[in-house]
Amino acid sequence: MADKKKNGHEMEKEEKIRGSDDISSRLGVISSHLITQVPVTMAEKEAALAAVPSDSPTIFDKIINKEIPATVVFEDDKVLAFRDISPQAPTHILIIPKVRDGLTGLSKAEERHCEILGQLLYTAKLVAKQEGLEDGFRIVINDGPKGCQSVYHIHVHLIGGRQMNWPPG
Repeated sequence: MADKKKNGHEMEKEEKIRGSDDISSRLGVISSHLITQVPVTMAEKEAALAAVPSDSPTIFDKIINKEIPATVVFEDDKVLAFRDISPQAPTHILIIPKVRDGLTGLSKAEERHCEILGQLLYTAKLVAKQEGLEDGFRIVINDGPKGCQSVYHIHVHLIGGRQMNWPPG
C-alpha cells in the first residue's frame, strides 16, 4: 500500500514537473517573440559602412580559391557553403556562388542571375536538411550599407538551431 501511495505521489510530482516544463517551454517561445534580438554590433555596422563594392577579389573569392581556410559543408560546381566565423546561432552557414559575375548584392541582380539565385536558395534547403534543421531556419541576404552588407559578393546566410525572433533587427 505504501508503494502505491509512493508511486502515486511520485507520479503526481512528475506531472507537476512536466507541466511546469511545458509551461516554461511555452513561455520561452512566447518571450522569444517579444524580446528583441541583440542589435548588430558597432563593429559589424562599421564594417558594412566601410565596405565598398569593387571588382577586386573578396574574402569569399579567397575562400573559393583555397587561399583562406574555411569549414566547408557543401560544394558543387556552382556553389560553396561554409560555416560563418562569427556565428549568430548554433548553425550559421554562408552560401556563395563560385563565380560573382557582377552579382555583388541582390540589388545588382539581373535576369541572367536568376539561375544562380535559385541555386543558392535550393542549396540552403539542402544544407538545412543536412544540418538537421527540420524545425525551421532563417535565410538572410544583406544588401548595401544599410542592409549591413560587409562583403560585396552575394551570399546567403543560413541560420538555425535556435528560436528566431521577430522582428529580426
